[in-house]
Amino acid sequence: MSIASAIAASGMGAATRRLNIAAGNIANSLSDGPLPDAANPENFPAAYTPLRVEQTDLAGGGTRATVSAVTPAAVPKFDPGAPYADGSGLVAAPNVDLANEIVQTMIARYTFAANAQVIRADAQMSAALLDIKA
Repeated sequence: MSIASAIAASGMGAATRRLNIAAGNIANSLSDGPLPDAANPENFPAAYTPLRVEQTDLAGGGTRATVSAVTPAAVPKFDPGAPYADGSGLVAAPNVDLANEIVQTMIARYTFAANAQVIRADAQMSAALLDIKA
């Protein structure tokens, strides 16, 4: 594998991780729970903790995608009908911005496609070089 293909492969891996994280955040965006400081005698599960991807350059080329929790993980939401609502009718809702998550899926799509094109171009150039030598 050439250096260009290795760098593009790391970009494809980062794009895949970005897409997986965004999909998980979207799928769990309605997974409410009790407020962190509220009494929870029935042990209801906590609200989903959304994640985000931080992408950084590597010194030798390529990229690294690290995953961390969004802070604050939850925001109060009025839902007095929820069995885990506090006395004011508030529950903890995951701090997921659906518009941003859609943007993250689009970023993942385009960066994956761009890196795949780099790998294709590298393979074509290598094949052309081999044809010249033969």
